[in-house]
Amino acid sequence: MFPKPQAFLKSNTYAYESQPMVKPTGFREYDARWLFEKEINLMGMQALGLGIGTLMHERGVRPDIVVGHDFRGYSASIKMAVINGLMAAGINVHDIGLALSPMAYFAQFALDVPAVAMITASHNDNGWTGVKMGIDRPLTFGPEEMGRLKDIVLEAKFDVRGGGSYKYVDGFAEVYIKDLTSRAKLKRPIKVVAACGNGTAGAFAPRILEMLGAEVIPLDAELDHTFPRYNPNPEDMKMLHALRDKVLEVGAEVGLGFDGDGDRCGVVDNEGEEIFADKVGVMLARDISAIYPNSQFVVDVKSTGLFNTDPVLKANGAKTDYFKTGHSYIKRRVTELGAIVGFEKSGHYFFNPPIGRGYDDGVVSALAILDMLDRNPDKTMADLRRDLPKTWGSPTMSPHCDDEIKYGIVDKVVARFKDMQAKGETVAGSKIVDLITVNGVRVVTEDGTWGLVRASSNKPELVVVVESPASEERLHAMFKAVDAVLRENPEVGEYNQTL
Repeated sequence: MFPKPQAFLKSNTYAYESQPMVKPTGFREYDARWLFEKEINLMGMQALGLGIGTLMHERGVRPDIVVGHDFRGYSASIKMAVINGLMAAGINVHDIGLALSPMAYFAQFALDVPAVAMITASHNDNGWTGVKMGIDRPLTFGPEEMGRLKDIVLEAKFDVRGGGSYKYVDGFAEVYIKDLTSRAKLKRPIKVVAACGNGTAGAFAPRILEMLGAEVIPLDAELDHTFPRYNPNPEDMKMLHALRDKVLEVGAEVGLGFDGDGDRCGVVDNEGEEIFADKVGVMLARDISAIYPNSQFVVDVKSTGLFNTDPVLKANGAKTDYFKTGHSYIKRRVTELGAIVGFEKSGHYFFNPPIGRGYDDGVVSALAILDMLDRNPDKTMADLRRDLPKTWGSPTMSPHCDDEIKYGIVDKVVARFKDMQAKGETVAGSKIVDLITVNGVRVVTEDGTWGLVRASSNKPELVVVVESPASEERLHAMFKAVDAVLRENPEVGEYNQTL
C-alpha cells in the first residue's frame, strides 16, 4: 500500500526520503502548482501520478496518457516520478519528452490518447513545479476534477493495480512542427522579434515562424532554466520592455513574447507600444468576425469592456460572453458555446476549428496575429491598435496573499463592495452601476470605469486589474479606490507591479 502523503516533512531526513509530502494548497482550481522540495517531494509527485491514474479508472477513461515536461532543471526527474505513479496505477504512458504544453495537448489528438499530464510551472518563478492535466480532450481539469484528485491523493485512496507500460515517442516535436507548418505561408516576410525568455518556447517558436515565411529575430531564445534576464511571462513588464527595445532596435513590424511553456503570446507593436493581450484579442476578434460574421467569442472577467462596446464587433454581429478567469474555465466555455475563439487577458487564446483545436497554443496565437497583419498590408500593428476605441488599462497586478487565506480575503472584498453599493456609496467618486461576481468582483461605475479583484488560481497572490474608457486620471482613481479596500485587510502584501 502506498503511504498517505504528509503536508510537511523536514528535508534531509529519513522521513523526507521515505514518505510522500504533498502540501494541500498545491491543488489549485484547474491545475497543480507547488514549490518543489518545500511543498512537495518526488514521492509526493509519485502519489500524484497514482492519483491521476486512479481518477482515470474511476471515470472509465481508456488507460493511456501523454506525458511531457518543460525546460527546468528538475522537471525531467519530476516527470519520471509522476510516470512511476501512473504505471503503478496500470496506465500506459506515452512520453513525448521536452515539450510545450500545447505540444502535449496536440499529442492527445495525433497519438489518439485520451489523457494528458504536462509537467510545467509555466511562467512561475524558478523553484515552482506543477502539472496541467486533462482526461477529456481538448479540456483540462476544472474544480470538480481537481477536488476529486485532491481527495484521492491526500487520503491515499489509490487504485494500485500495476500492469502499466512506458513508451518514449521519439521525434514527436517534428510531428507538432509539421502540423503547424502544413498551411499556406505568409504572403510577405513580416519582420518579427520572437522573445522566449530562455524558456521552452525558444526551441520551437522562432523556427516555426521562420518556416512559415516570417523574418525572425530571436530574443533570449537560448534555453537556460535559470531565466537569467526575466521570467518568461508575457504579462511581466520586464519581458515586454525587453521585447519593446529589440523591436525598436531592429525595426520589426511586431514583437511576440512567449511564456515558459509556450501556451501564451504577448505583443509589442512596431512603435514599441506594449499591447495587453485583451486588446490584441479585440483586434483579432475584429479580423476574425469580418471573415466569419456573427462569431461567438468568450473572454475572461479581467478583459477590456471593448468586447461589448466596440462598434466594429457590433457591425460584424459578434457576440461575447464574459466568464471566469482561468485556462480551464475559458477552454470549457469555448467548447460549451461553440465559440470560434476564447481570449484571456493573460494571453491564453483558445481557437476552435477552423483555426485551432480548442486548446491554448502561443504559436497558433502568434500565427493568427501574423495572418491579421498579412490580411491588412496597408496597416501596421500600431495602426490596428489606434483603430480601437481609446481606453486606459492596467497590467495584471498581483499583491501577495497566502494561499490559505486568499479566497477568504476576496470574500471580504466582495462583501465590502456589495455593502457600498447597497448604501449608495461611490467608488472613485462615481456611482456603482454593476458588480460582476462570477470570479471575485468586477466593480463597474457609471462612466464605464471598472476594477477587478480576484484570487490567483496558481500562486499565493490576489489579482487586480483596472480600466477606464474615460481618462487616465479615472484609471488611477479606480486603482486607488480598489487598493484602499484591499488595504482594509492587513494580510494583503506588496504588489509585484503597479501602475
